[in-house]
Amino acid sequence: MRSTVFRTVLFAGVSVFVAPMVFAQVNSDDAEARQETIVVTATPIRDSQAAAIAAKRKADNVVDVLAADTIGRFPDQNLADSLGRVPGLAIERDQGQARFINFRGAPFRYTKIAFDGIDVLGAEDGRTPRFDAFPSVITSKIEVNKAITAEMPGEATVGFVNIETFKPFDRDGWSFTGEAGYGNQELGDVPINKYNGRLSFSNDQFGFLVFGSHNLRGRITDNREYEYADTTGDGLDDSVVNLDFRSYRGEREDNAYGGRIEFRPNEESSVFFSTLYSEFIDREERNQFDFDLTTPVALGTEAYVPVAVVTRLLEDGQYNNSTFTNTIGYDSVFAGWNFEGRLNYTETENETNIPLPFSTGATVGGTVDVTNIDDPGLFLTQTAQPGTDVNINLLDYPATFGLIFANLIETEATSIKADFSKEKEIGGLPTELKFGAQFGTREATGGDTLVFGGFPSSIDINQFTTGIPWSADFRNTIGATNVNNVALDDAWEAAADRTISFDEDSLISIGEDILAVYAQGTTEFSWGNLVYGVRIEQTDFTSSGTLLNDDGTTTGIEAGNDYTNFLPSIHANFDVSENVKLRLSASSGLSRPTYSEIRASQSVDPITLEVSGGNPTLDPEESFGVDASLEWYFADASLLSIGAYHRQIDNVIYPGTSTVDGSIFAPGLIAPGTPTSFNSFFNGEDGELTGFEINFLGTAEDWLPEPFDGLGASGNVTFVDSEFTAPTLGNQTFSLPGTSETIYNASIFYEKFGVSARINYQYRDDWLSTTENDSLTEFWAETERVDASLRYSLPNPVYGTNVTFALNVNNLTDEKDVRFINTRATPNQVEGFGRRWVASIRVDF
Repeated sequence: MRSTVFRTVLFAGVSVFVAPMVFAQVNSDDAEARQETIVVTATPIRDSQAAAIAAKRKADNVVDVLAADTIGRFPDQNLADSLGRVPGLAIERDQGQARFINFRGAPFRYTKIAFDGIDVLGAEDGRTPRFDAFPSVITSKIEVNKAITAEMPGEATVGFVNIETFKPFDRDGWSFTGEAGYGNQELGDVPINKYNGRLSFSNDQFGFLVFGSHNLRGRITDNREYEYADTTGDGLDDSVVNLDFRSYRGEREDNAYGGRIEFRPNEESSVFFSTLYSEFIDREERNQFDFDLTTPVALGTEAYVPVAVVTRLLEDGQYNNSTFTNTIGYDSVFAGWNFEGRLNYTETENETNIPLPFSTGATVGGTVDVTNIDDPGLFLTQTAQPGTDVNINLLDYPATFGLIFANLIETEATSIKADFSKEKEIGGLPTELKFGAQFGTREATGGDTLVFGGFPSSIDINQFTTGIPWSADFRNTIGATNVNNVALDDAWEAAADRTISFDEDSLISIGEDILAVYAQGTTEFSWGNLVYGVRIEQTDFTSSGTLLNDDGTTTGIEAGNDYTNFLPSIHANFDVSENVKLRLSASSGLSRPTYSEIRASQSVDPITLEVSGGNPTLDPEESFGVDASLEWYFADASLLSIGAYHRQIDNVIYPGTSTVDGSIFAPGLIAPGTPTSFNSFFNGEDGELTGFEINFLGTAEDWLPEPFDGLGASGNVTFVDSEFTAPTLGNQTFSLPGTSETIYNASIFYEKFGVSARINYQYRDDWLSTTENDSLTEFWAETERVDASLRYSLPNPVYGTNVTFALNVNNLTDEKDVRFINTRATPNQVEGFGRRWVASIRVDF
């Protein structure tokens, strides 16, 4: 992938190219009116809410809008937090921090993201967007499109999130915004730092903007994990057979920087270059003690276990993902047609490196307390010797190994896009015609490996213990103390060659070409308007890989597929009255398999002769659905709406096992016609997704006297149901991953006398974790969060600069996150992370 030097050179090179045109034209006539953007300065919460509602009201489809200052005045760590307040959208977190979005109860990858209208690949697996790498401060507004029009990417199966960044012509002349903050995570008393800034300049014809953002969050997560057994034979897990105590330390960092240069030679034309680099870095240190209990302990009881086998794992790992996207654009008018041309280059990277010294075989005894399964206790003794003491941190282990897990997916995509639009009368009715085309070529490479080998005997791991107890959110009954993981990993790296190569059956090498064309019309009637169109997308991909044979040899594999999708849509927007709109929509979309799912690489187990790997014959998931929304705009900053939606989804992709002719994968080893298990990904049937939404936004300024007129509130609730059938799993029916049946958000704010205060509550009930969970039995338990923010703006500028002080607090009620297998009574993971707060100062001029 390209280096940071490449990014810098590219940005500088285009700047040099554009600059001569700029300064040759600086005295030309005034440029066209400034592009609409949602930036507010007076009563920021109310004004931004009003601007967002106005944008929603003018839209031609079912959409929700988040305004710049609305985003900035919530205690948001990233865009996932911001999006989590939109009706129908729910957050999935990792160790307490927002990462993914389930859009209307659908899997992550059913949502497509774009920056300034240019869709980009998801950094997670080429499809799935991760929002923890995108800080809120780069964003001027977010459009959350729930009903898809023909001009939008077809890959938006259930939703299309367009992230509008700031533009240089948003403000005249020079403008600067900067913020610096410091905070703390309560658990472990670790620091949080945030810095961001944005500088812009524009005159009549030329403008530029640069921005940068840096957030560094220390983190500690306390974690307990479990395994169970059915000791009565009734098919239900009733006893604990394994307890796993973990403490995660480290820091998470996100950085973003970029800019835009724009030149407008006349009122009808503009040319620009924009660039954005955003990265997320997770440095993780793990201390883990795993106890295999030789005697099961019944749930809800306390019992002495004479022998427990101990395994210790110590990690100093890192997770990185990044997105680098660049766009050259040209807008003009030709023969009465408005033209927008875009050339985009985007690359993403997702990399994991987890080295783990793995010590096993030590034994202890102890009393196991699982009367409260969410906070288990294990009170250690020497093996089979009640009443004795043992130091868990200095055990002698018969064997220590080196375990390394690593993976990497890199993508590169280049696309060219052209759109034309024109307003004219057809049949005496005002109509806007749009048509366009987009061609993109994508490449994905990568793989993964799990290496299990020796560990240098010269290293005494016990010498790296610090004696500092874990920072615990649960009971640390085992008395665990921290290890200096960084120093231990440095010693391991210095003493051994840790060069690795990816497993042959995991290799990804995929090329993909996508051609899309569309035509769309918007016709105005006395009752409203009608938006209609069709999009056609043709996909052609090839996948190269290897088959890892049972004898360790490899065979090259080449596979591919091509398909064409016709994606019609129609949207009727009725002006029921001056303040009431009714929207009815029908639209279609698709979701292509991830690059890991369609990799050609596979392997044959030398003992069972089972085949495992990707499935390049997968069909894309296809959806068709309807939306209805009734919206009452009863005041400038107020809205009451109800909505309903339904999606039919064919070819839902899920993990499973199918029986195939084994000779296809291992000719000569497996006789033709021999039934063989194939562990891979498959297409399901009869997918459905149905939901109902209620949304309220309101302020008290028209209803209550001072000082109570500064009050306001918002709230939304969504009810969702989904299902699909998995043919290779006995035609069982499952919910779609990510479907919470109930989601709601509520906030109350007060804004007066320079003070803006808000408290926000979010809730979602249980949901199926992910389709990568082979048994489709792992769920997240219901989650809720209470966050708060407080702002105070000085009444008068300081040397011409507006100054605002802020305090954000996350997870006020110290909630825990829980995952479970089949039932909440048997959690397989419970983690706590405490509260967080950040205080900051912001300046604007």
